[in-house]
Amino acid sequence: MAVGAAYPRGFAAAGVTAGIKASGRPDIAVVAAERTVPAAAVFTRSRTAAPPVAVSRRAIADGRARAVLVQSGNANAATGERGLRDAERMVALAAQALGCDAADVLVASTGVIGVPLPMDRVEPGIAAAVGALAPDGGADAAAAIMTTDNAPKTAQRDVAGARVGGMAKGAGMIRPDLGTMIAVVTTDAELDAAQADRILRAAVDRSFNRITVDGCASTSDMVALLASGEAGVVDETALADAVGSVCEDLALQIVRDGEGARRIARWAVTGAADDAEARTVAYAAAEAQLVRCALHGGDPNWGRIIAAIGASGAAIDPDRIAIAIGGIPLCADGVAVPVADPAALDRAAAQDTVEITIGLGGGPGEALVWGADLSQAYVELNAEYTT
Repeated sequence: MAVGAAYPRGFAAAGVTAGIKASGRPDIAVVAAERTVPAAAVFTRSRTAAPPVAVSRRAIADGRARAVLVQSGNANAATGERGLRDAERMVALAAQALGCDAADVLVASTGVIGVPLPMDRVEPGIAAAVGALAPDGGADAAAAIMTTDNAPKTAQRDVAGARVGGMAKGAGMIRPDLGTMIAVVTTDAELDAAQADRILRAAVDRSFNRITVDGCASTSDMVALLASGEAGVVDETALADAVGSVCEDLALQIVRDGEGARRIARWAVTGAADDAEARTVAYAAAEAQLVRCALHGGDPNWGRIIAAIGASGAAIDPDRIAIAIGGIPLCADGVAVPVADPAALDRAAAQDTVEITIGLGGGPGEALVWGADLSQAYVELNAEYTT
């Protein structure tokens, strides 16, 4: 069955095992169009971006792509000139197998940083992945890009006779700034490169750039959009909504799959001077370690939230702050509000998704951010990541 990035017409996908991961799990994925098509991509803004990011940035400059090649288990980051040569070699091999120009292939790698790629395994793996391309290969591709993910992440939508599909990976090192987060989105709607770029950036801004698991941006983030045109022209607004919906679905799957996560929080901030300031406050609260610990334990400790707001650097008036959990007011005008039903508050704080609102009372700015809790399992996993 066609799912994820292979759901739209005109695309095929595959995921294979090349032996890069010690676990023996699949580790090379390809999503390819039948021909070179209009495309767009956004990347991490990290100053230590991995070589595959540099290669893909050059490739997407003309607004066209034939395929996206993703290798997992090794980030090919902090690997210098060798890493750049290896990324270029990966692109060249995929292009040769597909019969296209190397400039039409985007490449991404994810996994451990600072370790050279085992090209003796990567090279035959690329050939195997291209050889396995199939319209029903979306699930295999989504599985092959996983690292610490607990499950593959796919999503798809139908819109006015056209289709949108996508896959993503990510569970830890997530705080996209456009973290081991990679996503490929496809559509069979007809788009030119400018439309693809406009639609993708808007979708990313309201989805992947609104999530955090641990506040740690990656060296390797990439989100790409390819449009085969098989379904013809679709109203741009409707298509943008569908692409945004797929990206939001994938982004929330990432947060819910946060390493060791028990619950997540929906942080809604209003009353800031502008949206940027609201976003600063939302991220400050969502990423504060004490707040995340309280979230994990279902503890409605609003004092930790107000402390995080005060340390955010935003220009706020402490006497106008309001905080509520699950719609239950806990703080108004910067001071405590008596809780009439403590049991109801405890239930609200123990939901799988905890609704937290922050009012700053100072202006029209607002923001919405999704964040994960901090668990013992997260600490244990990341304390042993390379061992």
